[in-house]
Amino acid sequence: MNLRDLEYLVALAEHRNFGRAAAACYVSQPTLSAQIRKLERELDVALVERDQRRVLLTPAGEQVAAQAAVVLRGVDDLRHLARLAADPETATIRIGTFPTSGPYLLPHIMTTLRSRFPRLELLLAEAKTEALLQDLRSGSLDAAVLAMPVTEDGLDCSTLFDERFVLAVPEGHPLASGEDLLPLDVLGGEDLLLLDEGHCLRDQALSVCELAGAHERRGFRATSLETLRHMVASGTGVTLLPELAVRPPVPLSEGVVLRRFAAPEPSRTLALCWRSSSPLRPLLGEVADVIRKAVAELG
Repeated sequence: MNLRDLEYLVALAEHRNFGRAAAACYVSQPTLSAQIRKLERELDVALVERDQRRVLLTPAGEQVAAQAAVVLRGVDDLRHLARLAADPETATIRIGTFPTSGPYLLPHIMTTLRSRFPRLELLLAEAKTEALLQDLRSGSLDAAVLAMPVTEDGLDCSTLFDERFVLAVPEGHPLASGEDLLPLDVLGGEDLLLLDEGHCLRDQALSVCELAGAHERRGFRATSLETLRHMVASGTGVTLLPELAVRPPVPLSEGVVLRRFAAPEPSRTLALCWRSSSPLRPLLGEVADVIRKAVAELG
């Protein structure tokens, strides 16, 4: 048995297809299939049910694949430890962000991170919160920027910053005129445009709606902040946008007026989270410090 065989089994458990698993492992399908059979002979147990249309793992196969993933993650941690011992700042860090934060946060922090950690390799991924948590659990990510609170066991989180929400309304809307800060209760009775299920911003906006007496606009859910902007510009309704999503380098949206709220302003708290057992803990703490300071300097 070798680690490569375990990688093949874990890939097969993930993709449930020999062809896709082989492609993910950069080997031919016959090679992957032969190595899985070899692993079955070594363990003296059937791991896979095979027919022409689908691949099913046996109960033993599911258990072995799950343990193999743990073993591979441990090996990955050993490699990280070895690299960190030689030079802590030459590691590879895989960081995830969610769609309503990553594209707007990264332009403000990447130059500072590259300056502070010139030899650090940063691999970035974007997914919804639940997928980020799953990737943290599996070891596919080393850290993720998440909106608090995070109740997942086994994670350490370092608070980065509080991000305020602003109100986006179409030109000509009653709330579009004036320069005074808006009390939150002006949203009472308003129908807000919100994102689809799975976006943490949706849950955050719903919490604001509950406080202000507003409601979700029925019959409409967006898949991105850009869709929300376009809908506001077209006069479809109003929405809440996170502050970084309306700051340069994000261009101004024609036909959209932004209004700020009076204190206490609605906001969300973002944090960098990683596994409590990660060998990268000290380095990730430093990365969090750099991000925190870079955002603070934006004012």
